[in-house]
Amino acid sequence: MPLFDSLVTNAWIAALLEPFQFTFMQQAFTLVIFIAIPTALLSCFLVLKGWSLMGDAISHSILPGVVIAYIMAIPYAVGAFVAGIFCALATGYIKEHTRLKEDTVMGVVFSSLFALGLVMMSKIESGVHLDHILFGDMLGLSWSNIVESALISIAVIGFMAIKGKDLVVYIFDHQHAKAIGLSVKFLHYSLLVILSLTIVASLKVVGMILVISLLIAPGAIAFLLTNKFSHMLSLAVIISVLCSIAGVYLSFFIDSAPAPTIIMMMSLLFIMVFSYQQIKNVIMMKKREKTNFAINNKHSTQAAVDVL
Repeated sequence: MPLFDSLVTNAWIAALLEPFQFTFMQQAFTLVIFIAIPTALLSCFLVLKGWSLMGDAISHSILPGVVIAYIMAIPYAVGAFVAGIFCALATGYIKEHTRLKEDTVMGVVFSSLFALGLVMMSKIESGVHLDHILFGDMLGLSWSNIVESALISIAVIGFMAIKGKDLVVYIFDHQHAKAIGLSVKFLHYSLLVILSLTIVASLKVVGMILVISLLIAPGAIAFLLTNKFSHMLSLAVIISVLCSIAGVYLSFFIDSAPAPTIIMMMSLLFIMVFSYQQIKNVIMMKKREKTNFAINNKHSTQAAVDVL
């Protein structure tokens, strides 16, 4: 029996460690860690700034840039980055020169660019696989692709480490940032640039459709758990890295695409945290009601005694 138990235990350990034995899985784990950190940090800024739709707009608008990059035989990342910046600048220009609100302008711009990209892909015969662009292809990447995404991620993290405090002031109080001499326009467009770079780096991992979840979910979950921005950043990074690794790991056993599995892990965690917060609020409300009832009852009793 001890020998049998030992064999069973070894078999279980071998099965659990099996994903780490394949090169493509090792590459996937490495890549998601590089992508999870900058997307998590940026998600905190986007959630507090209210720029969720901006991230969605830029992620959809890069499609024509990818197709044009293929035609010009240049890296997809270059075309995607230029298209993302064009979307952000076009949104800002139209907003400043019309009475339309920013969310309305973003809806028009990103849907137009996304439609343009789909038309271009249907008319131009190329080796670009639409599914890979839309949903990512992290299991089919090489180490050179990982290095490219890693360099972009390091650049984004470095900029946020240097300008992080200024960005926090800009996000929480635009007028105060202007009053103390910060270049508000520089911070605004810098945030757009690093957002575009992060989306480009994430393109090969989760694609242009699901990238918005990486840019929102970690910050949203962390926001539900804490009121301090520094804690929010730390929690977002931990949540993003763990969910990304767990999603890739689980996808190996259930034979699913890694990108949607990662997003599902984040969605489940969001539901769990939201449910926990709701239950906690109900318990706190009941405790408060009991405390108020006890205080009111005590005051009523004291008043009756004073009358007597």
